[in-house]
Amino acid sequence: MAQTRIATAELPTDPLQSAYAVLSGDDSTERACKAIPDEQCTSVPRNFVLNVLNGSCTKLAEQLASPTLVLPWLVSSLGAPVWVVGWFVPVKQAGSMIPQLAVAARIRRLAQRKWAWAGAGAFQGIALLTMATAVLLTPPDMAAWLMLVLFALFSVASGVGSVAFQDVTGKTVPKGVRGRMLANRASIGGALTLVAAAILKFIIGDGGGAEVYAALVAAAAVLWIAGAFFFAVIDEQPGAQEGGRNMLGEVQAGLKLFREDPGFSRYLGMRIALLISIELAPPFFALLAQQSQGGSLASLGILIFAVGFANMVSSWVWGALADRSARKVCILSGVVGIFAVAGALISAHLVPGDLAIWAFGGVFVIAGVAEAGVRLGRKTYLVDAAPKDERPLYTALSNTLAGVVALAAGGLGVLAQFTSVTTLVVVMAGIGVIGVFFSVAMPEAGDD
Repeated sequence: MAQTRIATAELPTDPLQSAYAVLSGDDSTERACKAIPDEQCTSVPRNFVLNVLNGSCTKLAEQLASPTLVLPWLVSSLGAPVWVVGWFVPVKQAGSMIPQLAVAARIRRLAQRKWAWAGAGAFQGIALLTMATAVLLTPPDMAAWLMLVLFALFSVASGVGSVAFQDVTGKTVPKGVRGRMLANRASIGGALTLVAAAILKFIIGDGGGAEVYAALVAAAAVLWIAGAFFFAVIDEQPGAQEGGRNMLGEVQAGLKLFREDPGFSRYLGMRIALLISIELAPPFFALLAQQSQGGSLASLGILIFAVGFANMVSSWVWGALADRSARKVCILSGVVGIFAVAGALISAHLVPGDLAIWAFGGVFVIAGVAEAGVRLGRKTYLVDAAPKDERPLYTALSNTLAGVVALAAGGLGVLAQFTSVTTLVVVMAGIGVIGVFFSVAMPEAGDD
């Protein structure tokens, strides 16, 4: 077993070290820097804090331009075709995941892979600014088409950043505090989301129209650009560039993983099942809420508040648990996701009148807790379990396969149309049970 390297440091005396001590819970004079380069160890507080600042910006941005809530509300306010709503989340998942196997080799050839994320983040900000402009300056039908195209480009850029993020995290943040780093990103972003939701609910209320939603998207764009800046100034030491493969080589290497790494195959089963049952479910919960309560801005504020609250209160718990066992996070979050489905069905069919929107607020809290757990658990598990020289391949392969499944899942709306949304939600619950079984079957992530 590799010996853990220890970097000694003075007690925190500068703002970055003080912030690191508070956010990570590590106020010791010693920090274990296992599995990151020796020369990187002294930069841990700086990189940890910059990563948290990056995540705080992007997590808030994700909610202000959410494909599960804000973008569907925006399309509805334009009077644009309803079919557009059903494709935002599949386009997000597929666009961000499917191209990753193709770009993993190119990212591997970068000595500093933070630039891949920073460039992608800046592009995402530009895409959202263009989307907001299109909403204000083009006819509704054209705006809806442009929104979908621009969101697809936004999602592809997100995929490029995802491959780089896992690798940069593995190089710059030690195992043992990665879960807390991810938790801080989500918690602070969630707290900021509560502020934004309160403004929507109590200050703007039911006032405003499409221009208000366009302003939310524009604000998200500015946050993405700020996030790109924070990631660009992370201190990343140049890494190995040799051993890169072309697209065919990546596919062959990926197929080899299926044969030789059964733990990874179980991880993929968990990832796909919980993707469908937890990450793709909220738009259908929102559809149930709209059917019972309408689509007012105040109602949207309640649901955004619920998601932000869930991220804020749950991410710290998930992060601390993930640093002990990311596998258990996947198991527990899968179970919580099943409870969210039950709550959505009860809220839609058994809760009367004006109380329903508040019940759905509770549903989105539970669903947000589950989604935060799944995302944090699978990211931490993959970074901890994948061999450090193959992190881009493991990340790209899992995300590409999940993206293909997400794109296919865009057709789930057909099931809802020919049966009911309730039937679809019940099917998702069954898939969630399968995901929990895969989580139980996964091995614990070993040492890097």
